[in-house]
Amino acid sequence: MKKIKGLIFDLNGVLLLDQHLHDEIFKKVAFDITGRTPTDEEFKNIFHGRDNKGVFEYMTGRTLEPAELERRAREKELAYQELCRKTGPSYRLSDGATELLENLRTRNIPYTIATSSPRMNIGFFNEMLNLEKWFDMNKIVCTEGTMRGKPAPDLYLKAAQVLALQPADCVVIEDARTGIAAAYAAGIGHIIAIGPKDTHETLQKIEGVSEVIEQLSEVDIARLF
Repeated sequence: MKKIKGLIFDLNGVLLLDQHLHDEIFKKVAFDITGRTPTDEEFKNIFHGRDNKGVFEYMTGRTLEPAELERRAREKELAYQELCRKTGPSYRLSDGATELLENLRTRNIPYTIATSSPRMNIGFFNEMLNLEKWFDMNKIVCTEGTMRGKPAPDLYLKAAQVLALQPADCVVIEDARTGIAAAYAAGIGHIIAIGPKDTHETLQKIEGVSEVIEQLSEVDIARLF
């Protein structure tokens, strides 16, 4: 296979296994808006990996004015942050993450994050997870209202640009269908899907997926780079 030059992480569901926390908050928010709880298929295919704009417009069934979107998103993220603080020591980087990051840094391999999380959460993640120990915070790409959210390719195109690389020279690690679709649309050279064993058969069938892993310790840096 072609050697890759840089690595782009998704954050939620990859470096941080917090999807259940987002889901808990969105269940409450969705019930308030729609009067029902989203189905597992809706979470998998619509909620996971998307930015707040995409999720709230799906729930309301309309295009939201910026002020309303900002209000709803802020309320949701503050509720998420409060829940995270209550989680305690289990709120941490995922298994294998620090070892992989150390390996990348030792080898001088450029890497960053491209996340659907809003900018208001980046400081929170740094506070809770000490991201600045591993990442140049100025190079983290997130949704700020100026780019389309996943599954559009914008976040991954911007992340490759931040690394001064072509998308085809990058590997992306993603857990969500919408994120995988975004990476594929961006022309990413190697897409690694991550998830529990019982999801591997499904993940492998998604267009663009190069390989499937269960945790970050399985990323073969020597082979990829």
